[in-house]
Amino acid sequence: MVPEVRALTFDVFGTVVDWRGSIIAEGIGLGREKGIAVDWPKLADAWRAGYHPSMDRVRRREIPWTGLDALHRMTLDRLLVDFEIGGLTEAEKDHLNRVWHRLRPWPDALPGLARLKQRYIIAPLSNGNVALLTNMAKNAGLPWDCILSAELAHAYKPDPLAYQTAAELLGLPPRQVMMVAAHQNDLRGAKAAELRTAFVPRPAEYGEGRTLDLTPDPDFDVVATDFLDLARQLGA
Repeated sequence: MVPEVRALTFDVFGTVVDWRGSIIAEGIGLGREKGIAVDWPKLADAWRAGYHPSMDRVRRREIPWTGLDALHRMTLDRLLVDFEIGGLTEAEKDHLNRVWHRLRPWPDALPGLARLKQRYIIAPLSNGNVALLTNMAKNAGLPWDCILSAELAHAYKPDPLAYQTAAELLGLPPRQVMMVAAHQNDLRGAKAAELRTAFVPRPAEYGEGRTLDLTPDPDFDVVATDFLDLARQLGA
């Protein structure tokens, strides 16, 4: 157990939910319905690959603050051209873009969060916008105590302001908040903002052959195999 910790904040995409598998599954369904032949794993990977570059444009102030739904849509519009996907109505494009609202949790996520919630305040701290995270929680049954988002700080992680704002909104000093993530750059950002850190690797996040984010930084406070192991280590 880590002394003083009262709240756990969670990265969401890849840490709590399986974005890649969820997008592939919905894409296959859409392909059957519309007669679209697409390499959905490749499209899912390309969509995610646009995630950081799109946020970088906001960080560099090339564009004003823009929520993740809008950034995802900018990337999707380009991918529809690149993958030669036609025949979708505006409503169908919007529904596809909102697949990020419907991502499925990893098998250990719901039971692990339920245990952790008994002892700690639990909340997402994601680059996803508030509406996205709220809809995802409703759809997947994620038992958050509240919704925290980079949108509330107008600063995308790993900007220290994103983590500092989360702690302030919880009414806690940073040392009493632990960031939980499968991505080490996220945890390093949290650590720089004086939050505690818990690393939960997700080897299946990007499919087979992944090597990134599998060997933990020894400076992290906790390393767990999944959320149930995290709950055990934190006494929940």
